[in-house]
Amino acid sequence: MNKKLNIGYFADGPWSHEAFNRIISDNEILIKFVCVRFDTQDEVLKHYCKKNNIDYIKNENVNSAEFIEKLSKYGCHLMVSMSFNQIFKNEIINLTRYKIINCHAGKLPFYKGRNILNWALINDESEFGITVHYVDKGIDTGDIILQDTYSIKDTDDYATLLVRSYGACSSILYRAICLFKDGKVAGKKQKNIHPYGSYCTQRKNGDENINWKDSSRNVFNFIRAICSPGPMARSFINGVEIKINKAEMVEEAITYKCIEGAILNIDATGFVVKTKDSFIKITEYTSDIDIKIGYRFERK
Repeated sequence: MNKKLNIGYFADGPWSHEAFNRIISDNEILIKFVCVRFDTQDEVLKHYCKKNNIDYIKNENVNSAEFIEKLSKYGCHLMVSMSFNQIFKNEIINLTRYKIINCHAGKLPFYKGRNILNWALINDESEFGITVHYVDKGIDTGDIILQDTYSIKDTDDYATLLVRSYGACSSILYRAICLFKDGKVAGKKQKNIHPYGSYCTQRKNGDENINWKDSSRNVFNFIRAICSPGPMARSFINGVEIKINKAEMVEEAITYKCIEGAILNIDATGFVVKTKDSFIKITEYTSDIDIKIGYRFERK
C-alpha cells in the first residue's frame, strides 16, 4: 500500500491506551476515529483524540444503519477492536476492505469469551495466550492472524497477568495492523487447530465464594485468579464476610481428613484453613472480626 493505512479503532480502557500510542506513532497508519463503549467515559482516549485531532465517538448500537453510514464516510481500510463490548454484525464487518480484527486475551481456539485471565488461573494453566483474529458472526471465532503465549508461574496472579497483558496486547495488535500495510492478511481457521476449542462465561456476583471442599491447589488457584483489582475471593464465618486476597500453598502439607473450612492455626503472617485434601495458608485478607483457631468457614 503506497498511501497510509486508514483504520477505525473500537476501544475502551487500559487495554487500549498503550496500543493507541503505538499505532499513533506510526506515520504509515492513520486513526480516523475512536469509538468507545457507550456506557463508559474513557477520559484517557478522549484526551488522546483531542490531542491528535481524531474524532471521538460512541453509539448505543454500532450496527445501526445510521451509524454504519457515518462510518463509511471515514474511508477506513481496516477497523480494529480492543476491549469493545458490542457484537459486530455482517454489515459493519464488511464495511471496510480488510474487515475488522480483534485482540483477545486468550489462546484461541481455547478460552473464547469473558474473564479469560481469571479462568486461565482457575484452570491451573501453565501459560496464557494473546490472539489477534478476524471478527466474524461468532464470538472470538474468526480466523487467527497472530498469537503469542506467555508462561504462568505460581507467583503470578490476576494482577500480574493483567499488567503483562496490557503490554502484550499492545504489541501484538500493532504488529497485526502493520501486516495490512501490504494488503489483506491470511488467517488460520480455528477449527484446524481444534474442532471445538472452549468457551468461558462471564463471571458474576456470587462467583467469588470459596469452596473449601475443593483441593488446596484448586483453592489457591481460585484465590489468586480473582485477587485485587478483581473482586477478591469471599467466605463467611458466622455470617460475617471475609475477603481473601492472597494465599500460599504449604510445602509438605500432608493429606488427611478433617472438617473443610476449619481454621487450624494462626500466626503473625496469616492463618491456615483445612481443605479437602490438606490445608492452605491465607496471607492477605480483610475481616471485621478476629479470626480464631477452631472457627469454621460456612459451607456453601
